[in-house]
Amino acid sequence: MANVLIIDDDRPTCDALMELVRNIGHKADFALSATEGVRKAENDEFDVVFLDVRLPDANGLSIVPTLRQRQLPPEVIILTGLGDPNGAELAIRNGAWDYLQKPLSPKKILLPLQRVLKYRDTLRKHTKLPKSFDRCGIVGTSPATTNALERLAAAARSDGGVLITGETGTGKELFAKALHNNSRRASGPFIVVDCAAIPPTLLESTLFGHVKGAFTGAERPSEGLVLKAHKGTLFLDEIGEMSLDLQKRLLRVLQEHRFRPVGANHEEESDFRLVAATHRNLADMVEHGLFRQDLLYRLGAMCIELPALQDRREDIPELSKNILARTCDRYGIPRKTLNNSVMDAFMGYDWPGNVRELGNVLESALASTYDMQEIFAHHLPEQLRIRVLKHTIEKSGSPDCGLSPDDIEESIEADGAILPYKAFRQDVLAKAEKRYFSRLFTACDGDMKRAAKLSGLGKSRLYSQVKKYRLEKE
Repeated sequence: MANVLIIDDDRPTCDALMELVRNIGHKADFALSATEGVRKAENDEFDVVFLDVRLPDANGLSIVPTLRQRQLPPEVIILTGLGDPNGAELAIRNGAWDYLQKPLSPKKILLPLQRVLKYRDTLRKHTKLPKSFDRCGIVGTSPATTNALERLAAAARSDGGVLITGETGTGKELFAKALHNNSRRASGPFIVVDCAAIPPTLLESTLFGHVKGAFTGAERPSEGLVLKAHKGTLFLDEIGEMSLDLQKRLLRVLQEHRFRPVGANHEEESDFRLVAATHRNLADMVEHGLFRQDLLYRLGAMCIELPALQDRREDIPELSKNILARTCDRYGIPRKTLNNSVMDAFMGYDWPGNVRELGNVLESALASTYDMQEIFAHHLPEQLRIRVLKHTIEKSGSPDCGLSPDDIEESIEADGAILPYKAFRQDVLAKAEKRYFSRLFTACDGDMKRAAKLSGLGKSRLYSQVKKYRLEKE
């Protein structure tokens, strides 16, 4: 018996759908708002969610990622009367199962419902990640990471092209390596080409090779990386940086698996699987004439989107410990531990550089604590600590002065009489300033240079505040 949730602000629609679901032998519940729907989805296990787009407190599409943040996420069927093709695309990209347009009829509902329930039955009978699956060092069990690994495992079963997308530093090359190691080509070569690091004039010969004398400096022939990938996998990182002319040539190679080295009068043949990666939006590049649509179709037969680190925060503790252990082993030093203050800082940081930045931060902290066994937040890079503190202040809406209602009440009157507004304002400001600077100096460990950088004030002004509020002991 399946469990179905209907999220729609129209009560008659909810009642009709619940009756339909119960008539075919399944359980059903409803919610009239996005907030209520998310709460119910978090407190119960649902197989299917019927989700309206227009809800009183949110756009339904915006909560699809939240609804699917489970180990076995529910399948989401979008309901809308808008008929918006862009909304349909966004729904599918966010992981929705289907997109149905109102008005609804039992026939229109039953077919996708029966199909999705059959799919759920299959999921329960089969584990998505084979026991022999090689993670290749990919760390994490968050729903976002698990979903990406499941798509990778599915792609590894075939031999078609794969496009891996995601922000810089999310581990696209590591996922490509895992895809290769779990495919039937695992015993063959894994060839990496960074399209952004090779000048456009040299990328063609790097890929396809050249004969002696093909161009100035070609003193000896080169077979090229496409040929070296024979019986293996060719990984083209940052394929969005490739020129249109080279894209056209690559498309022909993908279709025929034959190519002509630069300056040659003969063709070579290579049996390789292409895996491409990019941090750019190739669909937008197609619209602006910067990427070939036919090549995008060829690459996008299977697409794996990697989550940003801030979207898989549950993985940060395990990732941090794993990276730190590997870094210590690489330098041949005893393994270190992370103080809780470090993890608090990591969980409050937005990680624009993703996993790569996390590795760099830990390596920097390791250099600062070479003779110590434990790493503290004080050893983290200054910019990270400043950004975390700024984020905390911005999140609260104003500097965290820590004033309670009682503090403010005390400033309103003195000796039973209401103070003039100017005196009241000055007293509250003084209390707020003292708490702000106390918090600032604590966060910066008393370092005036860092405190000046964070607060935007000069050192002389900071010293005057220390003296004014007697913060020397703090």
